[in-house]
Amino acid sequence: MKRFKIPESVLVVIHTPQLEVLLIERADQPGFWQSVTGSKDMADEPFLQTALREVMEETGIVASSSQCLDWGLSNVYEIYPVWRHRYAAGVTHNTEHVFGLRLPEVRAVTLNPREHTAWQWLPYRAAADRCFSPSNAEAILLLPQWLTQM
Repeated sequence: MKRFKIPESVLVVIHTPQLEVLLIERADQPGFWQSVTGSKDMADEPFLQTALREVMEETGIVASSSQCLDWGLSNVYEIYPVWRHRYAAGVTHNTEHVFGLRLPEVRAVTLNPREHTAWQWLPYRAAADRCFSPSNAEAILLLPQWLTQM
């Protein structure tokens, strides 16, 4: 039996105190740059756990819960048609919960090659401009206001 994705996900903006943001390029859509994203594995998986798991799976970064801040923001968006086959029939929208993960400095990451092919650190405005997802770009542009809370 096919296991469908749960239409609840996280977006994790990984950044430094100097407002440098990590972006990763999707393997299945070259040219699509984004922050770490991913769906819950189980309906009862806490969003913070999802965020930390996805960061580790996609970048190799092992972060603690104290490094990862829930921004209290969520976005509902239409799932791109190219990815709807991953969800149950009739599911067209996803709810994404936004987190920030501050690292002390820029660092190399280890990508999962099935998911991403390249990574780069950019100043936050350039990172927002590079994102294919409007909700990802908007979250990155909010980064300066979150630095005071971290």
